[in-house]
Amino acid sequence: MGTDEKQPAADVQATVAVTATAAVKRYAIAPGYRVNVRSGPSTQYAIVRSLAAGSTVPIHCQKPGEWVSGPYGTTNLWDNIAPGEYVSDAYVKTGSDSYVAPRCA
Repeated sequence: MGTDEKQPAADVQATVAVTATAAVKRYAIAPGYRVNVRSGPSTQYAIVRSLAAGSTVPIHCQKPGEWVSGPYGTTNLWDNIAPGEYVSDAYVKTGSDSYVAPRCA
């Protein structure tokens, strides 16, 4: 492209999507645990799927919910790992007791 040409909007959106996806860090699930993925931030929400031991997950955002105790402490933080999918932060090795991603809207 020349200096006066603009990048098509579709290309800009694709670039932004790839950049946003690449920026999401992955975190390890506690060794030896199969973790239930829920449709919301509580054990009262339906199980969507289970993560195999040794899995890693992206954390797109986090939100408070039910308090849960796990290998990484007791917390009410829940990690959004995909649209409509949450896991308790008590089972995710983030290295922090507080937010490591933006708060979910």
